[in-house]
Amino acid sequence: MQSADNTYWTTEISPTTFAKGLGLKELWDKKYLIWLFIKRDITVQYKQTIFGMGWYFISPLFTMFMYMVVFGRIAGIATDDIPQPVFYLSGICLWEYFSTCLTDVSGTFQTNAGLFGKVYFPRLVSPVSKVVSKLFRFSLQLFTFICVYILFVIKGVNLQPTWYLLLFPVVLMTIQGLALGLGLIISSLTTKYRDLTNFFGVFVSLWMYATPIVYPLSQVTNPTLHRIMLLNPMTSLIETFKYGAYGAGQFSWLALAYSIGFTAVLLLLGIHMFNRKQKFFIDTI
Repeated sequence: MQSADNTYWTTEISPTTFAKGLGLKELWDKKYLIWLFIKRDITVQYKQTIFGMGWYFISPLFTMFMYMVVFGRIAGIATDDIPQPVFYLSGICLWEYFSTCLTDVSGTFQTNAGLFGKVYFPRLVSPVSKVVSKLFRFSLQLFTFICVYILFVIKGVNLQPTWYLLLFPVVLMTIQGLALGLGLIISSLTTKYRDLTNFFGVFVSLWMYATPIVYPLSQVTNPTLHRIMLLNPMTSLIETFKYGAYGAGQFSWLALAYSIGFTAVLLLLGIHMFNRKQKFFIDTI
């Protein structure tokens, strides 16, 4: 029998901190788990469905038609001389990706309680995989936008993409970081205080109307309200994409830099809170 003196541990599990790189190295070492979670999430979404992937095309189109009726015809909100389908879809694609990532990440502890209580792996694998797996849905919705865009170009509508469209990867990664960071914070808070889930659900719904999706930022003529709108990190991201896609909207390097900086701080805070909460969430969930 081996003596206790010769016993040693090959792996030590301890709380991650800023000093330990927030657990990012461990997350990278277990990247194969992220891929497994991504395949699981995509596969589950198609089980026992009638239209399968068709829902990803139907959903933004239904939302677009609703916006055209409510905000375009009834409310009469202008769209910077851009065809309404193109204008609305450009915002819908980005916002739906952000909101679905935020919703899934914010429920990480609740939806994975059984799994987290049985086996150890870097807990960040689950929320990160959610953000990445939603890219598949987003790519299909973006394809819908491109098809509608090309249709109007063929019809002779003057849509002029600009070089700022090259900033799209930056915009997308910032949206991912914003959804991940805020989602981790919400997940950490709602583990103990369950009723906050309802509050954050209402907050996200109202957030959409504080973002220039159903109306252009140019329609916000009040200087004070305009500055408040720019404090919303999603505002400059949506406007940057619109300005790059069809040359309408308002672009500002300063506003974009603010969104990126805000997201970086929020992401670091979210990871830190998430790592602190995972130590004892089983006892409180």
